[in-house]
Amino acid sequence: MTLDIRAGQPTFWQRFGDGPRPALAIHCSLAHSGVWAPISAALPALTLTAFDLPGHGQSGPYDGVLDYQKLSTQIAASFIDRPVDLIGHSYGATVALRLAVAAPEAIRTLTLIEPVLFAAAHGHPEWAPYEADAARFQALIDAGDLEQATREFVARWGGGQPWDTLPAAARTAMIRQIPLIAAAGKANNTDTGQILRAGGLETIDAPVMLIEGGESPAIMHRICETIAARLPDVGVARVPGAGHMLPISHPRQVAELIAMNLDQA
Repeated sequence: MTLDIRAGQPTFWQRFGDGPRPALAIHCSLAHSGVWAPISAALPALTLTAFDLPGHGQSGPYDGVLDYQKLSTQIAASFIDRPVDLIGHSYGATVALRLAVAAPEAIRTLTLIEPVLFAAAHGHPEWAPYEADAARFQALIDAGDLEQATREFVARWGGGQPWDTLPAAARTAMIRQIPLIAAAGKANNTDTGQILRAGGLETIDAPVMLIEGGESPAIMHRICETIAARLPDVGVARVPGAGHMLPISHPRQVAELIAMNLDQA
C-alpha cells in the first residue's frame, strides 16, 4: 500500500495477488480501490494494481483544476509500463475506455463493467429520461441539497440497500463525495474526451468484455450495445439478477467473466 504523487495528485494505491499478468483496475464513483479484493482473489493469474480516484478512499481531494476524467485517466496511465489487463467499473470503466482509445497498444485485454458513458445513448429513446434525471441531480447539487442528491443517486445507481439502513459513516462519506459525480458528468454526458470519435473505438484490437447487470437501468443496456457495435473483438455478458453494483454484489460471476476475457489473449 502506497501514497505517492501521480499526475500531480496525491494517490493511494495497492496491489492484490502475485500472478504473472499485470492488471490495473479502476473503481466506480463513491467507492475505493479495496472493492477489487474479492475479485482479485478469484483471478490468480493477475497481479492487480488498484488506486483510489481523486477525492476517494485515501487519495487526496480533487482540486477542480483539471477535468476530472482527464485527471483520472492520467493517473491510470501512470501505472502502465507494459501491456496490462485493464478493468473498470462504472465511472472507472469510462476512464479505462478513454485510456484504451488513447493508447490501444498498452492494453492486453479490456473489461468494461457498466461503463457510464451516457453520451453513447444520445439520440436513443433512453436518453430523454436520463437527461431529465441528470438535470434534477444537477439542480440539487447547485442548490446545495447534497443529501437529497445523494439519496436519489444511490437509489438509482447504488446496490439496492435503502438509504436509511446504510451506516451513518457511509452516508456521510457519500454526501461529501457526491459533487464528484457532477464533476465527472460533463465528460460522461458530452464525451469531452472524444472516446466516441470516428475511428476511435475501432482501434482497440485487444479482446473486450462488456459486462452489465440484468436489473440495471435501461440506459446501461443501450450504452453497452452501442459501444459493442464498434469494437472489433468484443463479448457482451449480462448477469441475471444483478444491478449496477455487480462487482460488489456478484463478485464471483464478474470474476468468472473477467477470466473468460483473459483467456482470449
